[in-house]
Amino acid sequence: MVYYYFRKWINLEDFDVLLEKIRRKVRIQRDQLPEPTLGIMDSQSIRWGNNRSLNGIDGNKKVKGVKRHIIVDKNGFLIAVMVTVANIHDSQAALLLMRVLKDFLSSVRVILADGGYRGKLIAEIKKKFGYLIKISLRTDISNNAFKPIAKRWIIERTFAWFDNDRRLCRNYELLMETAEEMVKLSAIKQLLNKI
Repeated sequence: MVYYYFRKWINLEDFDVLLEKIRRKVRIQRDQLPEPTLGIMDSQSIRWGNNRSLNGIDGNKKVKGVKRHIIVDKNGFLIAVMVTVANIHDSQAALLLMRVLKDFLSSVRVILADGGYRGKLIAEIKKKFGYLIKISLRTDISNNAFKPIAKRWIIERTFAWFDNDRRLCRNYELLMETAEEMVKLSAIKQLLNKI
């Protein structure tokens, strides 16, 4: 019975609507515009916890599992999520993630990203979707002291928030769609704690 209602709410996109309404409310409480205009994009490789689900190997991070591609606002609140197998490179998944963002009729205009999204992709996203991608790279390579990149640390904090949920620290879902909904539920829980 629980799974029946879970699938029903997914099909009705209730989690998307709830996430958007709560995010708007929290942003208004913080004296911000209800809709974000700046997004921050990145991905996170997650180990698999279920040997029956689709998975791949992220050769760069040596992780067998899936990859979460997300866009958050300047507060770290989830705007869009997409889950793929881990061997999909960030630049390949970015076009699909932009389509997800466009489907949400998001007001985001500028998206900050890391060096994995460089190249022709920036012009292609600008042409197809109208989003301006700004790449943030580390400039202090010679200095041994760790310094977070401005604004980019926000998405890393969001990934850390997700890792606090037992269901998200590994991928236990059989379907990518279900894995995406679990990320949305975690984001809803985080936002409810901020009201």
